[in-house]
Amino acid sequence: MSKEHGNTVMKAWEATLRKTQAAKKRANSIFGTMSVAHADDEDEDSDHEDNKNNNNSGGGGEIYHAEQFVLNGDCYTGQWQDNFPHGHGKYLWTDGCMYVGQWHRGKKMGKGRFSWPSGAIYEGEFKGGYMDGKGTYTGPCGDVYRGQWIMNLKHGHGVRSFTNGDCYEGDWRRGLQEGNGRYQWANGDCYVGEFKNGVICGKGTFAWSDGNRYEGLWEDGLPKGNGTFMWPDGSFYMGNWSKDPEEQSGSYYPAGGSPPAEGDKLNWSPRQVYDLLSGHEICTGEKVSILPSQKKLAVWRSSKGDARPRWGSDDGRVSVGAERTIDRMRMLEGDDGDSGGGTGEESGRDVGADLLGLDVEKANLGGFPGQLRLPKTGKKQGETIYKGHKNYELMLNLQLGIRHSVGRAPPPASLDLKASAFDPKQKLWTKFPPEGSKYTPPHQSCEFKWKDYCPLVFRTLRKLFKVDPADYMLSICGNDALRELSSPGKSGSFFYLTNDDRYMIKTIKKAEVKVLLRMLSAYYNHFRAFENSLVTKFYGLHCVKLTGPIQRKVRFIIMGNLFCSEYTIHRRFDLKGSSLGRTTDKPESEIDGNTILKDLDLNFLFRLQKPWFQEFCRQIDRDCEFLEQERIMDYSLLVGLYFRETSVAGYLIPSGARTPTGDQEDEGAPRLSRADVDQLLLDPTRWASIRLGVNMPARVERSIRRGSSELQLIGEPTGEFYEVVMFFGIIDILQDYDISKKLEHAYKSIQYDPTSISAVDPRQYSRRFRDFIFNVFLEDEL
Repeated sequence: MSKEHGNTVMKAWEATLRKTQAAKKRANSIFGTMSVAHADDEDEDSDHEDNKNNNNSGGGGEIYHAEQFVLNGDCYTGQWQDNFPHGHGKYLWTDGCMYVGQWHRGKKMGKGRFSWPSGAIYEGEFKGGYMDGKGTYTGPCGDVYRGQWIMNLKHGHGVRSFTNGDCYEGDWRRGLQEGNGRYQWANGDCYVGEFKNGVICGKGTFAWSDGNRYEGLWEDGLPKGNGTFMWPDGSFYMGNWSKDPEEQSGSYYPAGGSPPAEGDKLNWSPRQVYDLLSGHEICTGEKVSILPSQKKLAVWRSSKGDARPRWGSDDGRVSVGAERTIDRMRMLEGDDGDSGGGTGEESGRDVGADLLGLDVEKANLGGFPGQLRLPKTGKKQGETIYKGHKNYELMLNLQLGIRHSVGRAPPPASLDLKASAFDPKQKLWTKFPPEGSKYTPPHQSCEFKWKDYCPLVFRTLRKLFKVDPADYMLSICGNDALRELSSPGKSGSFFYLTNDDRYMIKTIKKAEVKVLLRMLSAYYNHFRAFENSLVTKFYGLHCVKLTGPIQRKVRFIIMGNLFCSEYTIHRRFDLKGSSLGRTTDKPESEIDGNTILKDLDLNFLFRLQKPWFQEFCRQIDRDCEFLEQERIMDYSLLVGLYFRETSVAGYLIPSGARTPTGDQEDEGAPRLSRADVDQLLLDPTRWASIRLGVNMPARVERSIRRGSSELQLIGEPTGEFYEVVMFFGIIDILQDYDISKKLEHAYKSIQYDPTSISAVDPRQYSRRFRDFIFNVFLEDEL
């Protein structure tokens, strides 16, 4: 493993594979519960009773033995309850995969045995469909791992025996050796010490079978730093080790404790140690062809005949709104048709510029024809909530509650949580009278009640996300007021931004609260396994209940602000991979740096350097699989761009081009040269502000939609590149595929092409989302 690759994809693993073999993709599972979004907003004290009623109506039937056969050839034999495998049973897929063990409402849960057609076998514990807990994996070639798992990953203590005779026993993290461990090669050589990202790194001892040994520091699998090489006769060499001869230094000490032998002519060099280590690679083992959590349950043909196949349509039906979008795109992309008095050449000159809102200046002040212009700078987002604002008291209540929640309990001592911590009934009510109480301070707002959902879980999440409690309180509850943003979407939610832009507070519906609480355990485990996850980070879930003349509940979630940076965000895109209605409704004159553009407004391809691109693809796969497993859909990738090269006149300067006026952007703005980018990839100490999706140096390539393709999602590349700093993350992850979305899908499928609408089954949504993202994010071959 090269140093550049090892450092860049540090703490990442390569277990999640892209789904292939399209002919074998099966219809979507209908085993997931059909949850109905509650339209009412009644007191949540009755939530438990509602859940009981829902369970009785949807999942409280008799458990009986059944044999179920599917049209695609899958079959299930075992215990059954309602529409789910529930209890002990065996499921056989047509590709030869088989699971025998415990089920809970359609998910592999408990002890079980999963076998692959290759002959590989996993036997152990499952949670939510994942290999999770203690288990043993035997590969098709004979590799064996016995130990701890978390969400399909070796994570914890474990022992692995490899087919070549090597053996490792020790700590694992995210599927790779990390921590303290012992690795023994088949020839008898052995290393005991620290590992990092599957490589010897840190402090450790390497012992050869002939009696020689090295004790000291390691880096990237080789001695680096202070260390001692010892011979069986007691003599040793001590010094500073490095592959660079200029950095190598030390002294030889003969056996018997004699002083350093300066004049001895040794026929030995420290370089020989590096030669002895050649060929001592750390095995990572074979890759699993398909993970158990990726094996979905097929659609059953019930006795009532209510199982319906997925819609598939190539008729290209579009709506009137879509036709308007097409006309608008033709106009913006320089269609040869001239309806505005201008020539086709003039129209083509602004191709893509109008879509982005980067209008070419007519006077050509320092620019060339067709050159993109820097977007207008947007005003500071949000309206400051001062006294007299309609939501001023709500803001005070929110700040009082946060201060109370964060300040009353110490940070958790461990990241390991019991299952009871994730129980939706784990919620605390606190009454805040204006005169104060034994536990609450006096305040100037009306009396209200404050609710904390799963407080221990969110305290632990904040610790996992390395959020300092004092800084967290200061950002939200300091002397500076919050700023209110109206919702840019259709949800009707409101957003409140802290003055330092670090946190965003979003009001959410009761149904969204239930979705988050339902998936909270899986969400927590996902972030423990993948610290570079692109999924939105949640820091707290709360509710304010006003008890004055106007009684109402406001539920809200606290999230990280993806665009909190020293860089000015010039362009923002919300990308889903669908086309229906996926364009901004603002006229071009009103588009600025704060405008959220959508799929059909996109006129760039994003190019990441190879190590970042590989990690990006892996993480998108992991995150989408997690969301699909939790039956989540309608999420999107939010992307922000900061253009690094601009002229004084406000034009964007392509990569390698000189500024027309000889000047560039403000010297005070942060800059990253190409050499800086290369150094950042090699030097982890400079990664403080750069990670996957945050402050990432990259390039974008301008693209243009041409020809007669009416709803072309992705434009053709032009070869015109721009240096940028990128920000991106997956947002809006609290929408499950409930009855309202299923009805929306059925209704819109009659009017429009079903492949163009956003409301589709989670599995189809995940596949379409990934296909789109992997076509607009590409590897930078420069």
